[in-house]
Amino acid sequence: MRFFSSEIGQRYDSYTFGYANYCECEAEDALHQLYALGYLPYSGSPNAHNVFYMARSARVDLARFELSSENRRIAKKFDGEFTKERIAFKDFAVTHEFIDFCLSYFAQKHGASAMPKARLEHILASGLMTHIIVYTKESKPVAYVFAVADEHCEHYWFSFYDLSLARQSLGLWLMLDCLRDAKARASMHYYLGTVYGETALYKTNFEPLEWYDGKSWSSDIKLLKERGRSDDTRTLPATDAWKEDLQSFN
Repeated sequence: MRFFSSEIGQRYDSYTFGYANYCECEAEDALHQLYALGYLPYSGSPNAHNVFYMARSARVDLARFELSSENRRIAKKFDGEFTKERIAFKDFAVTHEFIDFCLSYFAQKHGASAMPKARLEHILASGLMTHIIVYTKESKPVAYVFAVADEHCEHYWFSFYDLSLARQSLGLWLMLDCLRDAKARASMHYYLGTVYGETALYKTNFEPLEWYDGKSWSSDIKLLKERGRSDDTRTLPATDAWKEDLQSFN
């Protein structure tokens, strides 16, 4: 692992100096060790390869995971509705239809600039993804989940799904379904990505949830919710110096 930091800004009157923290993954590194240190894979530039960024990451301790009443309510909506296949990425056929499905989802859900074709192709070629979980109904694709996994942990990296089912909480069910499968495989931790902003607090539906506070993993969900709901008041006006030198997908 090669750790490095990149300056963001400063407030000298209070001796506050901001740095973004990164880690370059090397061949001998174990993925679960990177994730345990609070890092997640960075996919924001075609110039960045094997780079991870430190953030307010969330994970579930699978040994202690049990379905909550809300989990059971969501499970009833879609359990048994789809055919599911977990495919090693090296064996997955990337087709035009698959690309179009993923891009259409992001364009409708987040805006086309969030996932242009070049970024999707960069993610697929990154070498980090280990599996794609495919959900179909009557032979038609309903959802895809991109997973990064080793023998100790799994990361729910991206999901793409039929937005006509979004109001029925298909997105939440997909995360729950993948989490249950990881527990059944005796994985130790399931990583859910970042928790920033109120819209990301749906991840607190999974128990026991832990989040990375910059130093260690915290189980203080009340504090996590407070931070998520106030994130809009603590945004940074600047980009860190490392990103200023990178090519953008936009």
